[in-house]
Amino acid sequence: MKKRLALFTGALALTLMAGQAGAKVSQEEADRLGKDLTPFGAERAGNKDGSIPEWTPAQRRGSLKGEYPNDPKIDGEKPLYTITKANMAQYADKLSEGHKYLLSTFDSYKMNVYPSHRVVTWPNEIAAATKANATSCEMLDPDTPNNCKLGFPFPIPKTGAEPIWNHKLKWRGEAVSRYNNQMIVQPNGDFQLTKLVEDVQFGYASIKDPVPLTKGSGEFLKYLSKTVAPPRLAGTFILVHEKAGTGAEGRSAWLYSPGLKRIRRAPTVCCDNPYEGTDGHQFYDQVDMFNGALERYNWKMVGKKEMYIAYDSNRIAGPQTKYKDMAKPRHLNQDLPRYELHRVWIVEADIKAGTSHTFKKRRFYIDEDAWTIALVDDYDNRDQLYQFQEGHLIFGYNILSATTVPEVIYHLTSGRYFITAAFNEDKPLDLTASFKPDYFTAASVQKMTTK
Repeated sequence: MKKRLALFTGALALTLMAGQAGAKVSQEEADRLGKDLTPFGAERAGNKDGSIPEWTPAQRRGSLKGEYPNDPKIDGEKPLYTITKANMAQYADKLSEGHKYLLSTFDSYKMNVYPSHRVVTWPNEIAAATKANATSCEMLDPDTPNNCKLGFPFPIPKTGAEPIWNHKLKWRGEAVSRYNNQMIVQPNGDFQLTKLVEDVQFGYASIKDPVPLTKGSGEFLKYLSKTVAPPRLAGTFILVHEKAGTGAEGRSAWLYSPGLKRIRRAPTVCCDNPYEGTDGHQFYDQVDMFNGALERYNWKMVGKKEMYIAYDSNRIAGPQTKYKDMAKPRHLNQDLPRYELHRVWIVEADIKAGTSHTFKKRRFYIDEDAWTIALVDDYDNRDQLYQFQEGHLIFGYNILSATTVPEVIYHLTSGRYFITAAFNEDKPLDLTASFKPDYFTAASVQKMTTK
């Protein structure tokens, strides 16, 4: 009897610990927001030597339409120093494994490091909602946030899944329409260009009409992409309705192929299936650095650390840089990126027993101010670094939001790399986009194909 009681007590303790791991924070912890923490959960103070400054939030400026990312003060700065193969050991503790690989493998690879700036902020409504979420929002399991509304759900994260959800649910405006130019870059620098137009309606992070997440219910995003070039891919549509949860409950997806001339359900629009038209160079769950269900992995919070990440990347995202300027043999043209020292949350995802994915392990580096995934080290089933994802972070003063433009996926075994989310030679993001209620439906897409 005593033995069974001990077993029961131990099991109960583990259950309580599991529940606490995804629990909301205390009022005392939440009261730190807006004080020693920013209203969104980052440390307000800089670091001891001043190489990371105190948070100084930006003021909104600019138009919601026709604005490329820019900051005249930042854009005119010169590098403080350059990290190369010769001196990388000096900075190794602040480099991802992906950056170490590129520096040690290619003499031509370098990282120009600039002064760090911390101006990323979000609208007042997001700040207020984030404060409320801190004491109400909880993680029932890695795919089921509960009692969350509008703001960052987990400003003071306790588990590995929580920073990932902050990234997935961040404010990006009410809706957006954008060009997405993609390049498969061969080892000799030649590249193939694919052009998409993407429309997104945000549900959860909508100030006008937020869709709360309660026990995982709530459609937080609708997405539609249309491939417009090259001709062999033109006319392909992908439609996604994104919810919390797993499988069909979490994501509904449809694909229209010009060859079939009809739209059909597409459960394969997920996970490590190749995105249409990328020739296997981008998995569906690598869009936006990471998206979709978390169910295939165990998520571990490693902690926070100072790291070099691509930041304030206005030059590489702006119209002065052409696509041919980016693509160089073996790696991106490293005269273009701007690197800064920032504090990032590190989260590791390890494949669950009984599930499968091309990546056995993924290590995510998430900027503390932007709640945006900046880097991902991806490991294969032999525990070897297999791919490296790098997002070049920009801040939109016109919308008060951050994202990554462009994003790069290095395929380390083939010498090829993939550039995505670039719009340099097209119009910038249209944040005035407005869509009719039936726009993101299969029937609507079918009608578009006949026009």
